[in-house]
Amino acid sequence: MQHSAMLKDTLAELAQHKLRTFLTLLGMIFGVGAVIAMLNIGEGAEREALKTIETMGLRNIIVESKSFDEKTLLEHRKHSLGLSQSDLQAAVSTLPGITGFSAERQLETYAIISHSGKSEGVAIGVLPSYLELSSLPLAAGRNFTELEDLYAAQVAILGSQMAASLFPDGDALGKNVKVNHVWLQVIGVLAEPYTGQNEFQGIKLGGEQNQLFMPLQTARNRFRSIPLDAELSSFRLQLAEGASTAMIARALNHLLLQRHNDIDDFRIVVPAALLAQQEQTQKIFNIVMSCVAGISLLVGGIGIMNIMLATVLERTKEIGLLRAIGATKRDIKLQFVAESFTIAIVGGIAGILFGIVLSELIAFYSGWAVSWSLPAIVLSFSICALIGIAFGVYPAIKASELDPITALQTD
Repeated sequence: MQHSAMLKDTLAELAQHKLRTFLTLLGMIFGVGAVIAMLNIGEGAEREALKTIETMGLRNIIVESKSFDEKTLLEHRKHSLGLSQSDLQAAVSTLPGITGFSAERQLETYAIISHSGKSEGVAIGVLPSYLELSSLPLAAGRNFTELEDLYAAQVAILGSQMAASLFPDGDALGKNVKVNHVWLQVIGVLAEPYTGQNEFQGIKLGGEQNQLFMPLQTARNRFRSIPLDAELSSFRLQLAEGASTAMIARALNHLLLQRHNDIDDFRIVVPAALLAQQEQTQKIFNIVMSCVAGISLLVGGIGIMNIMLATVLERTKEIGLLRAIGATKRDIKLQFVAESFTIAIVGGIAGILFGIVLSELIAFYSGWAVSWSLPAIVLSFSICALIGIAFGVYPAIKASELDPITALQTD
């Protein structure tokens, strides 16, 4: 049999039973669509997590002061003064592989105003290295200098959201803002950072947009300290390429506990460990969802086998006639396998379209990220085609083994 004639006969046969063919297609459509949607969402979540971790610094270790109620904090302060610059200096001088560091001190902020607006944000004192280690690029202006930090200069860098609130006209550079009772000159404005998520593994993200940054010594010398509060709100260490973040984090935890008299008033955040945890969780999610989608494909394949077996019974006389006029067993097998394969191919193409639409709908209503994965599309389509062939083989063999004379006598 010519391939063109076989294809024509296949399409004609499927067209004669439109509803039955459509119902058979649904299993493949849903299966392929589910595989594509789940893998695309999984890929999107993984890339989203990587972007989020990059904003925290993949080679950073972050140490933060814990918050306590007043009674607990008072008790802790009898044994530990909390995070301090001496803790940072001890870590930098003791631990190996540290290539950079920064510190942060959050102020008790009750007023941030300019001549043209006000903000509900917070003011923070930081070292000049803070912006680089926190992956916070500037949209305009410049960073602090070491001298400005040393001499407690009254300068400030604004987050993009705070700049918009204080200066609606968009021109913030060179202007003055008042933080509590101190006037500061704006020397820079942050670019809007990547904030695909507001929180990641319990870590708040994206708050920099509504913050004001000043030199750390300015915050220490020109603003009153919060009673019982630690000298530093947090500090971060940048590690050299290849350094073990897990090992250094354990050593840092041991060092700080010694310095704080075993008072657990800090927490250590390791972005690389958070990324590994996220990837493991996403891997499990992908496996589970792929298994569910695979079951749907398997059900679709069983549907193809079922409909092809029914077709063999319906077309018994036709098969006998074909054998009588010279068709071989191989021709019969090819005809039935071609029909099941065609159903799978059409279902696979429709499933790809359904998967794209489903991915977009899930992303729209849930806010999840979607990243298109060509391997996911190729893999699901290939599996669909293989299922079409595999589940069409048995009905094809059964059709080819029919006795021509008996088949022709069938009513």
